[in-house]
Amino acid sequence: MNLKALLCFLFSGFLCFSQDKEKNKKFTIDASQFYGSIILHNPDISHLITEHPTGLIIGYNRKTFGDVEWEQEYNYPDLGFSFVYQDMNNSTLGKNIGLYAHYNFYFFKRNVQFRLAQGIAYNTNPYDKNTNFRNNAYGSDFLSTTYLMLNYHKENVFKSLGFKIGFSVLHYSNANFRAPNTSTNTLVFNAGLVYNLNEGEELVYELDLEKDKITEPVKYNMVFRAGLNESDIINSGQYGFFILSGYADKRLGRKSAIQFGADIFFSNFLKELITYQSVSFPEMDVTGNEDYKRVGLFLGHELFINKMSMIAQLGYYVYYPFDFEGKMYNRIGLKRYFGDNVFGALTLKSHGAKAEAVEFGIGIRL
Repeated sequence: MNLKALLCFLFSGFLCFSQDKEKNKKFTIDASQFYGSIILHNPDISHLITEHPTGLIIGYNRKTFGDVEWEQEYNYPDLGFSFVYQDMNNSTLGKNIGLYAHYNFYFFKRNVQFRLAQGIAYNTNPYDKNTNFRNNAYGSDFLSTTYLMLNYHKENVFKSLGFKIGFSVLHYSNANFRAPNTSTNTLVFNAGLVYNLNEGEELVYELDLEKDKITEPVKYNMVFRAGLNESDIINSGQYGFFILSGYADKRLGRKSAIQFGADIFFSNFLKELITYQSVSFPEMDVTGNEDYKRVGLFLGHELFINKMSMIAQLGYYVYYPFDFEGKMYNRIGLKRYFGDNVFGALTLKSHGAKAEAVEFGIGIRL
């Protein structure tokens, strides 16, 4: 995986906020320990669920106060970076060390905090056919990782010190960049402390920015996506893929847009898989001449957050000559706009919970 490209994309949207000319710049740090269990989302990892994972989450957060309009729309979220150390307490799985960019969203008079974090993690003991063949969860050293945190969050309980307590879910996967890739999801209970780096300073939230109503005609998007992936056959090889997408979107307001479009998939790993199945499994009735290309139609939703947005799409293959994981597919991910028309995208394409690929994309919206 192109680690540098992934990190640059994830953090570029957050780094740009440091250039905003805001009157208030307040920061907090938090540290939480956690204890939990690996969720049995796939029976193939049952032999790896032997102990309860433990670890530490450290966050650095910059508060927002509504100096720009999007902050008011989302109830003054925090922007931040976080570090996660997770000991799986299983010698086969090893330990995961992750770096993330995150948003903190607040509810119920800012007493409940929801954190959405995306990043990349390093695993200390991935699959190796000679020395660690039992680790079918992690096929590579570097993993794409997401965590969600829902906490009761209270700041300045005693001077600058507060606390947080709640639950988190941590996900690790390399998105079929290399087989095997069964992945893990860990549900944990976490508790920790919050320290305000601006002791005694008044927090002033802007409430009176004039909000412009967004009215747009239907916009048309073209996206080119590419990357590397491998089939579930270990050591079958990594192959490049590319995807051409075209779709129309219509804004429903300041935050949301709906999408409808089509994808054409050129997935070269399927060429190898088709050949492999035709030779090794004659009972599957694969001739070896099947077309590796696929075409899908999808419906989607885009949630706009300043220059970043989150997308979710659900698709169905209308051209599907070779059966691979079923006719339904889904895509989730992030977009970063550079100006009004050009954007970059980092997305995960999967079939249900079964990941197929991490896609790096560039597109234009007209």
